[in-house]
Amino acid sequence: MSKRADRIALPPVTAKKTNLACHFCIVGCGYHVYKWPENEEGGRAPHQNALGLDFRKQLPPLAATLTPAMTNVITDRDGRRYNIMIVPDKGCVVNQGLSSTRGGKMASYMYQPEGLTKERLAYPRLYTGDQWLDTTWDKALAIYAGVHKAILDKEGPDGLGFNVFDHGGAGGGFENTWGTGKLIFSAFQTPFVRIHNRPAYNSECHATRDMGIGELNNSYEDTEIADCIVSVGANQYETQTNYFLAHLLPNMQGATRDKKKKFFGAEPQPDTRIVFIDPRRTPTITILETAVGKDRLLHLDLEPGTDIALFNGVFTYVVEQGWIDKDFIAQHTTGFEDAVKANRMSLEETSRITGVSVDKLKQYAEWAYKPKAPGVLKRTCHTYEKGIIWGNDNYLIQSALLNLVIATHNVGRRGTGCVRMGGHQEGYARPPYPGKKMIYVDKEIIEGKGRTLTIWGCNAFQTTLNAEAYRNAVLRRSEIVKQAMRKLRGADTPRIVEAIVDAVMNKGGLFVTLIDLYPTMVMDAAHVALPAAHPGEMNLTSMNGERRLRLSEKFMDPPGVAKPDCLIAADIANTMKRLYEQEGNAAMAARFAGFDWKTEEDAFNDGFRRAGQPGAGPIDSQGGGTGYLATYERLRKAGNNGVQLPIKEYKDGKLVGTEMLYTDNKFDTADGKAKFLPSPWPGLAAPVAAQKAKYRFYVNNGRVNEVWQTGYHNKYDPHVKDRYPVAIIELNPQDARELGVEPGDIVELYNDYGATYAMAYPDAAIKRNHTFMQFGWFNGIVGDVVTDWTDRHYIPYYKGTWANIRKIGGGDHFREGTSFKSRRYQT
Repeated sequence: MSKRADRIALPPVTAKKTNLACHFCIVGCGYHVYKWPENEEGGRAPHQNALGLDFRKQLPPLAATLTPAMTNVITDRDGRRYNIMIVPDKGCVVNQGLSSTRGGKMASYMYQPEGLTKERLAYPRLYTGDQWLDTTWDKALAIYAGVHKAILDKEGPDGLGFNVFDHGGAGGGFENTWGTGKLIFSAFQTPFVRIHNRPAYNSECHATRDMGIGELNNSYEDTEIADCIVSVGANQYETQTNYFLAHLLPNMQGATRDKKKKFFGAEPQPDTRIVFIDPRRTPTITILETAVGKDRLLHLDLEPGTDIALFNGVFTYVVEQGWIDKDFIAQHTTGFEDAVKANRMSLEETSRITGVSVDKLKQYAEWAYKPKAPGVLKRTCHTYEKGIIWGNDNYLIQSALLNLVIATHNVGRRGTGCVRMGGHQEGYARPPYPGKKMIYVDKEIIEGKGRTLTIWGCNAFQTTLNAEAYRNAVLRRSEIVKQAMRKLRGADTPRIVEAIVDAVMNKGGLFVTLIDLYPTMVMDAAHVALPAAHPGEMNLTSMNGERRLRLSEKFMDPPGVAKPDCLIAADIANTMKRLYEQEGNAAMAARFAGFDWKTEEDAFNDGFRRAGQPGAGPIDSQGGGTGYLATYERLRKAGNNGVQLPIKEYKDGKLVGTEMLYTDNKFDTADGKAKFLPSPWPGLAAPVAAQKAKYRFYVNNGRVNEVWQTGYHNKYDPHVKDRYPVAIIELNPQDARELGVEPGDIVELYNDYGATYAMAYPDAAIKRNHTFMQFGWFNGIVGDVVTDWTDRHYIPYYKGTWANIRKIGGGDHFREGTSFKSRRYQT
């Protein structure tokens, strides 16, 4: 980026313009990318710049959002240098021209060899025993494939481990999930696989799917027209910023009243209410109190892990009051009576367990579910995220919530829905999982199982549960391979492969490969590293939290010889195929066939069809083209508004999508009926309860606004890393005084599972004996003190841990350059 931060070069009218969906959070805001030669510049008159704005005079408020972070100078592989500008698209219905602190910096995160992204992996690397060296794709692939083939031949696929992304957005997308999935599940056929943020290959929404309701079932527009919004374990302002600003907040401020009248043909309820269910007073809550007042906002600050009891108690009360849709239940659901019986709980008992008063529980029930008039149901939109996804028994929590939603028919009607807020965008397309049952991969690796571990586009070292034990096991076992590699002198590729295979088969070693954008913390354990590309450097399709499919177009080259993940997967498969062909093993060679992709579009055309994605069927007579509804050409034409899956048809030159699911009352079950599930209150799991009994502080954790996930870009961005040099831990000021802790001090958190470190950030919004620690940061890993307990589907209880805290060092150097003002608006 230019050193002159007080001036922005305008794109000339000849600048190339492409579409880009922000590749960070699930909202997927639409942006336009302008690219033009470095030595050219547009003029200030509207006919002289590609933005069409008149910079000769003061622009109206919010006419444009332009900052230096939205610009950069990049170099393509042909050596030519270009200016780029990435600005929000005012015509995109998702963000309506708004830009978040994450998306607004995308230009600065595009590769620039002298910029903050200079640490990107540009070439394959090989660990020689005592240092990393750049190598060629052929060399790296020969070692990787040689090791994997040897293990596959000796003991089958079960020893080949993968820790892999399953999302869209940054590094994901339909192209890359298909490429990796086809390699792992169809070619290698290994079940020894875990997801980027959980220790098995599983869904975060098993219960909702078993009940027949997919987790992304409405549009963001439904948030604008709801009578009531129920937010469960979500913090929308910090984690889905422009969803909050463009859709939720306008409803609360009354700005969407006319839209409600348009949808429902009657005078709308003017006073939309919102209920937050969260142990923590989040920044979202305080912002709404400032923006709309406290009288239409209810915060149920329940005791940690008691969501199941809360939903069961309110469910019982709502049923007793008759605030349910009896006809809908009778005609379109099953299991109602069993759920009512199993989940029965009085409000008094619910209050005792959750710590929420009976009056507040009744107020929640009335705001969300009491009919507006006889026979006129409330339109209540339920939004949930990691607070219950990573809460106390994922399956039972989601069952309890969905029972309440289904009984009140708050799904399949406009203005309703029960949807996850999400982290990443989605872009899942993979063959079926080859295992008979899921495997708790972390635990298996700790116990010495598995021969290889490919860590692909994710970083469990910073994000998994029981992270200290997991990290130590991987490092210890990878060191056995490094010791073997140190003894090699002048060895050719077959000898290197032989030494690695001996170390993993006979000495307990673990051969670790990193495939990523950056040399992350995983590099401490890796032996081979392969460089990947991300959106902007490849064409990539993802869908956002309302199933809106878009094509992010390639506008620049990735660094060095980096490639899209789908083409790396193809290279691995083709290398394996050649090895088997050379020895005349036609059957095994055939397993690795079908990867003759030249571009990421080839992977899309292969995977979006085969994985049965909505919109993958034959087109009508108007279509032409490849014989499928969704094509790159049509998605490019659809721009940043894309199309909401499933695609219904291609008509009049446009893709026609689906705004809301289940409006026909047909659900995703064998009989088409939504299914109630019993979900009795189980209490806390024993390992978690043991930590609560032994240690003082509840360690809640999650994202902060400025940081995206593990901070793989952010750790190099001075505006972010200087703001958060160490993971912060918010704690009550009185608790801090009792501990002798001042803002900026470094504290240790410790319990039976490990220890970690954080920078103290006292805030009066935090309750006594509660804390909130930044999740996923590279300097201070909260997973080190998270228990190893999971539910029946191996979903971790990341939010459920307790620890003691002690001061270990003063923070004068942090206090000199870091603000410790409250991160919440003060009301």
